[in-house]
Amino acid sequence: MNIQQIRNATLVLEYAGKKFLVDPFLANKGAYTPYPNSLRQDQNNPLVPLPTSIDNLINVDAVIVTHLHLDHFDEVAKEVLPKDLKMFVQNEEDAKEVKNAGFSNVEVLQEDTVFEGIQLIKTEGEHGRGEILKFTGQVCGVVFNHPNEKRLYIAGDTVWYDGVQEVLEKNQPEIIIVNGGDNQFLEGGSLIMGKDDIYEVYKAAPNAKIIVSHMEAVNHWTLSREDLRSFINEKGITAHVFVPEDGEEYIF
Repeated sequence: MNIQQIRNATLVLEYAGKKFLVDPFLANKGAYTPYPNSLRQDQNNPLVPLPTSIDNLINVDAVIVTHLHLDHFDEVAKEVLPKDLKMFVQNEEDAKEVKNAGFSNVEVLQEDTVFEGIQLIKTEGEHGRGEILKFTGQVCGVVFNHPNEKRLYIAGDTVWYDGVQEVLEKNQPEIIIVNGGDNQFLEGGSLIMGKDDIYEVYKAAPNAKIIVSHMEAVNHWTLSREDLRSFINEKGITAHVFVPEDGEEYIF
């Protein structure tokens, strides 16, 4: 298994001989206006460039889109991805939008989806807590399972809550990828995991390797890589929790 952090929640995953692109956010640095009612209103999104060429990113066997927010599936992704590429989405509503963008090979993830011998298990998530959930919409994660690979859980845009713990208990993943920039608007609280959420993931799966994605790439982040690394060091869990730079790869 090879996992490459690209930018924001965008990942390239090589798993059981197949290559997946997850949550493609492919625009040039500064292409989009900042998210409103949040920090860094003077900085356009994405805040940073891609660490590799788009041509490298779109040479994959399948794409997984956990939800349709701009920073997970943007206009550039819609333009450059081959229209016959296998596209996995979370529900029929998202499938309709992806098909309307011209894609012809769209499949809704289930709890028992199989792609080229790889089991893909759709998991639920909560993109915030309380009232903000009325606005953030439905999201998903995915568990990857294959006899020749470690079990992988990509949690997606979710905070820590009972549903994440249930996924960990049921599936016992050995590798976990969480979105952890503690992104927020000026009110409403965390939209994705902050450092305390990540620590809860560690406590629930202390033998797993945890990779933290979705950091410092869009204007409403509140948790930096530096601060998260300091927290991980203070907790003594640096052997278990990894905070990659964009472009960095891990092999398991």
